[in-house]
Amino acid sequence: MIKAISALAALALATGSAGAAQAAVTVIGGGLAEACSKAAVSGESDERFDDLCTTALETEYLNARDRAGTFVNRGVLRLRRAAYKVAERDFDMAVKAKPDMGEAYVNRGAAYIGQKRFSESLGQINRGLELGIQEPAKAYYNRALAYEGLEDAKSAYFDYQKALEIEPEWTAPKEQLLRFTVSRR
Repeated sequence: MIKAISALAALALATGSAGAAQAAVTVIGGGLAEACSKAAVSGESDERFDDLCTTALETEYLNARDRAGTFVNRGVLRLRRAAYKVAERDFDMAVKAKPDMGEAYVNRGAAYIGQKRFSESLGQINRGLELGIQEPAKAYYNRALAYEGLEDAKSAYFDYQKALEIEPEWTAPKEQLLRFTVSRR
């Protein structure tokens, strides 16, 4: 039997200390879209980087992948500031531009987690995993958060384990797994 230490799990979800992981999309070729991509990949969250992304979307010629990636990257910047609804709109636009970009779905799932829409987030994250993504450990981590929000400790445990298996040096899933007690029945 796997169970989470429920008070800590609830506190982690409520306070955001177990915040969802974001998966940015690399855009190359110079210009503002690339600058937007670098800001998202490097962990920036300042609103001024949103402007880079917005200007890129409004003024640069971008193929479907780079346009969708720029929406994802702007959404990631917004997720980091807990602007979940506006981030969700960016991920919606990314899906419209390139319906097979897994990162758009995984990040939309993260936005749903931020809004405590845990059931809805599972479908998005699963779709992203089906399509393939560059950083699957983040998807498994986010899915674990969603499972915890649904009080499914067993599924959460296994997804934290999977995230750690994929990225053994990543401390976030290690920290989350410390809250679990595993026992046999």
